[in-house]
Amino acid sequence: MRAIQIVTTRLSSCLRPIRFELVSSSSSPRLLSNSRRLICTAAATKSDGGRSGSIVAPLVENEEVQKIDVNPPKGTRDFAPEDMRLRNWLFNHFKEVSRLFGYEEVDYPVLETEALFIRKAGEEIRDQLYCFEDRGKRRVALRPELTPSLARLVIQKGKSVSLPLKWFAIGQCWRYERMTRGRRREHYQWNMDIIGVPHVTAEAELISAIVTFFKRIGITASDVGFKVSSRKVLQEMLRKYGVPENLFGRVCIIIDKIEKIPVDEIKKELGSTGISEDAIEQLLQVLSVKSLDDLEATNKLKTCNFC
Repeated sequence: MRAIQIVTTRLSSCLRPIRFELVSSSSSPRLLSNSRRLICTAAATKSDGGRSGSIVAPLVENEEVQKIDVNPPKGTRDFAPEDMRLRNWLFNHFKEVSRLFGYEEVDYPVLETEALFIRKAGEEIRDQLYCFEDRGKRRVALRPELTPSLARLVIQKGKSVSLPLKWFAIGQCWRYERMTRGRRREHYQWNMDIIGVPHVTAEAELISAIVTFFKRIGITASDVGFKVSSRKVLQEMLRKYGVPENLFGRVCIIIDKIEKIPVDEIKKELGSTGISEDAIEQLLQVLSVKSLDDLEATNKLKTCNFC
């Protein structure tokens, strides 16, 4: 049997040595071995060289060795040095493009109140949240996205911020959902947000920013395309079929689920709001068009109504 002795000192009214002894019955101590014991002795040295007292931890015997999984939790990942170099390269491009267009960097708590996300996405979002009740009996959740936090902060600041407001953030987010290729439960999100611009120049600026980013990292039009959505188009469609304005928010939440759940489920949820089957079919058709010309032809609406 051999002992490894570590002696350290701390400053107080005098120097008091604290001794830790690791005693092992094997020639080389092993982590979580049931053949080892840890003895902790705190010795306070008196001025006359005697010992004022000592504390010895009780002997702990582990009959079974608990194996620890060295992989990160499912849906998360490590960033070794080579991965961090790539991540930093990408994030630096995010920041440079954002600042080039005059945006200021912000960040928000990773932990927010659960109600903040339910308010935006509905009760069903709870199934996708890492949520729990803290020791203060408050319902909290790891943020699944950044936009609700942005809205909260803007409301909190009120008139103390000048408009237009242009902020960007690169935040770590969490979603407890089925993983697919390239989509983990832990992810990072780059947001560029404009508040206080009443016309489409804000959207045009954001599209220009993402095009600039793609060019910087070597992505061309042959690699990616853009899908542009318009709340005004959706509002016009709902108005056309006599859907009350107070249902608009609820319908938007359902529409956001397209490509995430089956179409039949989308139709069922839209039907539960009171929208007719004909209106649902026309609405889904509008959401599938590829150009403004197709949209005008499909709905016989003037494009200027959406500008």
